[in-house]
Amino acid sequence: MKNRKLFWLFALILALAAFLAACGGDEGSSSKDNASKDDSKDSAAEGEPQKGGTMVYGIDAPPEGLFNPAFYGIATDAEIIDLFDESLITYNEKLEPEPNVASWTTEDNKVFNFKFKEGVKWHNGEELTVNDWLFAFETIASPDYDGPRYTNVQTIEGAEAFRKGEADTISGVEVVNDYEINITFDEARVNNLTNLWSYPLPESVLGDVPVAEMSASEWVRTTPIGIGPFKVDKIVPGESVEMSRFDEYWNGDVNLDKIVVRVIDNSSVVGALQNGDVDMISLQPVSGPEVEPLENVDIVTYPGLSYYYVGFKLGKFDNEKQTITEELPKYQSKELRQAMMYAINRQEWVDAFFFGYAKVANKPVPTAHWNAADDSELNTYEYDPEKSKEMLDAAGYKDTNGDGFREDPNGDEFVVKFSHYATGNPTFESRAQAITQYWEEVGIKSELEMVEVNLYYEMIEKDDPAIETFFGGWGTGSDPDPSGLWKANQLWNYPRYNNPKADKLLDDALNIDIVGTDQQKRTDLYIEWQKIVNEEVPMLYIAELEEIRALNQRVGGTKFDVSGQNSPAEWFVTE
Repeated sequence: MKNRKLFWLFALILALAAFLAACGGDEGSSSKDNASKDDSKDSAAEGEPQKGGTMVYGIDAPPEGLFNPAFYGIATDAEIIDLFDESLITYNEKLEPEPNVASWTTEDNKVFNFKFKEGVKWHNGEELTVNDWLFAFETIASPDYDGPRYTNVQTIEGAEAFRKGEADTISGVEVVNDYEINITFDEARVNNLTNLWSYPLPESVLGDVPVAEMSASEWVRTTPIGIGPFKVDKIVPGESVEMSRFDEYWNGDVNLDKIVVRVIDNSSVVGALQNGDVDMISLQPVSGPEVEPLENVDIVTYPGLSYYYVGFKLGKFDNEKQTITEELPKYQSKELRQAMMYAINRQEWVDAFFFGYAKVANKPVPTAHWNAADDSELNTYEYDPEKSKEMLDAAGYKDTNGDGFREDPNGDEFVVKFSHYATGNPTFESRAQAITQYWEEVGIKSELEMVEVNLYYEMIEKDDPAIETFFGGWGTGSDPDPSGLWKANQLWNYPRYNNPKADKLLDDALNIDIVGTDQQKRTDLYIEWQKIVNEEVPMLYIAELEEIRALNQRVGGTKFDVSGQNSPAEWFVTE
């Protein structure tokens, strides 16, 4: 009976794919391998960049509306921010830091001197100075700060004392003049630079706003400003953001007159691309096979730095104290977690829901990073329902009342409560149901709850008791060190994983006295860490993603690689 349920579930997946194809009005190839599209990393339009015109940039889910780097928490907000704001530091295709607005020097990886370009303007016309960067540090280190970025300033000397109210300033930050600043860290680390918060905050507009009120302020929600090539003109919450060229942009010419960001429901993406209603959009894999045959659209794929997982709530976190304060017993058994991993046919799941744009993951470090362990060094948890059943039996999870489902070792009912975020994507509930069906195949009773996406991550972050196991995804960024997502003192360690040995390996990999500047020594330590989290599975590693962009062929000037996209200032459209 359960096998029949799984069969019908995957039949539903195919029906959903057909539904999306119908919405797109095209019955083309359903396999990426048969695609006739160019997978080059540059855009389709050729020739000299053209001036003027409007690009319609699509996002497939409503933004949360936190349009500032210091406060946002979801990817759609980040996509919008990237169009109108810039980091002081950028990264090349090898994920090496390069100067943007700021350049730097250091002799010991503890004390850094930074110099800003002069004449860089905020969108309100005020000049950017190092005081705006200091203001960002003090905001993020404030005890009233409600965002997730403290990990990027906490290693500055004096940041912790400032956060605790023991000091009025951050002692490790010294303003030399408006364009020069010295930053001293609490100790020398390999990644002090790449981990450092690199977005200033406009003190000219936020200076009088209490830190506790900043994330809800108009300057974050409705009238954000940045230093990028486009400035925000109008925001319709949950629907659109209109931007126009910033004529005082510091880094040269800007080709487009305007960018209009529109929320495009997933069921409408293919049709919007076919009809020319959207010029650029990141695609969900389910849409890829239906977009590939469109004559007016090119698909560009490039290596991703993100992965999907199923997390377990192992404890509760006190953000003020930066510590895990309580251990939750339900999923503490490593054998239970491993058995749940063996129960999932991850290859079948990835094939069914990602259409050739992803691969099975066995670790929380994407393979595009230099410190990723090879799968040959890890347990790959190949699908083995019989082994899963044996492990469950040995761990005391047995069907003691004959109802077909297992009780816990105390003989009490055991139900896995699994949560997944809900958006307009019709496949999300199906992929979540598929995971629960795999567990039920080995006798683990499961309940699924779909939660509205913006509420979902707030519940996870605050350890809402309604969340026990959860589906999640992380983009890991340019710095390959996973400390910000995994150490026991980090808010974004959502499973609340607490392993001092694992934390020490992460610390050692950043310790100049231990690794010096030898990247292989760092890699070896990160591999040892990956072996631990692969063995203990505080989360079930599911899939590693490719990034997918769909571009109307009138779009030019775009470039994509593992570091992301080039500056929107270089983009153009042909009429």
